[in-house]
Amino acid sequence: MPIARATAWRTWQMTRRAYPWSYAVGTVMPAALTISLAYLAFHAIGGGTVSDDAGTGADTYLAYIAVGATAFQFTVRLILWSAKALITEQRQGTLAALLIAPAGRLPYLLGLTAFAVLSSLVEFLTLGALFAILGITVPVASPLGALAGALALVSAVFALSVGLGGLMIAAGEAHISQNTVFIVLGLLCGFTFPRDYLPAPAQWLAETLPTTAAMDVLHGSLAGGHTLTELAPRLALSAALTAAYLALGLTYLPHAEARAVERTH
Repeated sequence: MPIARATAWRTWQMTRRAYPWSYAVGTVMPAALTISLAYLAFHAIGGGTVSDDAGTGADTYLAYIAVGATAFQFTVRLILWSAKALITEQRQGTLAALLIAPAGRLPYLLGLTAFAVLSSLVEFLTLGALFAILGITVPVASPLGALAGALALVSAVFALSVGLGGLMIAAGEAHISQNTVFIVLGLLCGFTFPRDYLPAPAQWLAETLPTTAAMDVLHGSLAGGHTLTELAPRLALSAALTAAYLALGLTYLPHAEARAVERTH
């Protein structure tokens, strides 16, 4: 779409001229530290063994953590770009111009997300060096499943970001909203530990989030040893929830924009 391409190109030009290296390092470091601490705990505390009761045995524990920590920080990065796009326009004083421009909001957000995905992939490739240093290998049981899981995760995060972005501009606040979402996703969606460890109500709540099923597909196709056919029901659930969240977000967004305009007058 022309609007999405133009938005992605504009964002690239702005970032290229003043690339925030410190911000990029700060984004990658939490994942690197999480993986490093898991490696130390695995060897220094666990003696190279972990319990098999939750489906992450010694052979796959570090791979599970590596995939989950990377995916979580990738999720955080996408939310910081996509969900905060409109409130950034609001803070810069350009939201009103954006609202009256003959451009749809969906392609605008898609363009920002496309740039965020590509730039984040480049940044998180640096974690490959950490994997090599620590000797962590991630088995790929199903390449197609891994690709489907990655696409499902990106789509799920985008769907969540649309509604969250509307909430931010309506409230005129970003930090509490985004940090609450980060905590909920990190605790419930099985990024770095199996959801079997959660209380039953928390597991039920996790099933209402599209990122949960997407992470099941990603973990299952990599360290889990499952095929795409076996993961198809979870992939379908993630797609259905993503569509529902996106529809709700797009429905709410015009009301949030109207509220944001009222707050400035």
